[in-house]
Amino acid sequence: MRLTSTRALALASAVALFAGACSGGSAATSAPASVAASPSAAPSASAAASPSAVASTSAAPSASAAPSASAAAAVAPDRIKTAGKLIWCSDISYAPEEFYAADGKTAQGSDIDIAAHIAQVWGVTNQVDNTAFDSIILSLNAKKCDLIISGMNDTADREKQVDFVDYLKVGQGLLVPKGNPKGIHTLADLSGKSVAVQQGTTNLDALNAENVTLKAAGSAPINIQVFTQDTNAFQQLALGRVDAYSTDSPVVAYYNSLPANAGKYEIGGQPIAPAPIGIAMRKDDTGRKAAVQAVIDQMYADGSLAQIVAKWGMTDAVVMLK
Repeated sequence: MRLTSTRALALASAVALFAGACSGGSAATSAPASVAASPSAAPSASAAASPSAVASTSAAPSASAAPSASAAAAVAPDRIKTAGKLIWCSDISYAPEEFYAADGKTAQGSDIDIAAHIAQVWGVTNQVDNTAFDSIILSLNAKKCDLIISGMNDTADREKQVDFVDYLKVGQGLLVPKGNPKGIHTLADLSGKSVAVQQGTTNLDALNAENVTLKAAGSAPINIQVFTQDTNAFQQLALGRVDAYSTDSPVVAYYNSLPANAGKYEIGGQPIAPAPIGIAMRKDDTGRKAAVQAVIDQMYADGSLAQIVAKWGMTDAVVMLK
């Protein structure tokens, strides 16, 4: 998730809001999710501490302003059309895919723009509910929302619980202090070192798997520190409490690009194992997958998805599917 000129004002506000706020740190998973202070240049997390809170959303991207006739043919599923509203579950702490603007209330990011575009094509209002990532599938299956969009990897385990429509491929990444003093370029390089990561993520799965490999080789394990929110994991690196921060490559690129972070960090190595991310839906929602797929296909065809990716500075950090 990286910096572009189109969001310079929002980022400037975020920098002003968070500069000098590094005096406090978040606790690990066992502690409450809310924190007294956030690192400079971290996305606003004031509302993110309240999962399931309803967020207002930023204006839809210009690419979404006038869907083509073929996009309009992607009809909303009956239940959503009848309700007149599309409700999303999203963990709004994952810039630049989903995060709060400086007001702490307005959700913004690439996923938020994609969600708004789908709602617009379907002719319904759009609502994004802030939902903790480690319970987001449970919330969907409990019918607290209609769909999930939250930078979620489409994995075999998750496919047992929900259906997916994939829209991008995203690799994992590592952010380290400037100069990379510990020489961290791969997961194996984390042997004997500390890393912060969000719980319930494929990033954590990858770190745990690497520890199995390291143990078998007789090498020192990775000291994995797990946090409820991605912003809290980044905070640990900002405060110098860990050697690296593990998240997805767009997020790494975003933090590294913020003006307030200039000269503080660098990306450790290349994106790791790019994998699909998708919009999730309940398995018993007949027709919903086809309806979502129709809009995503049209967004690829008319270039609106590529425009959203570019708007949020993600072009070099993701892989387009078409």
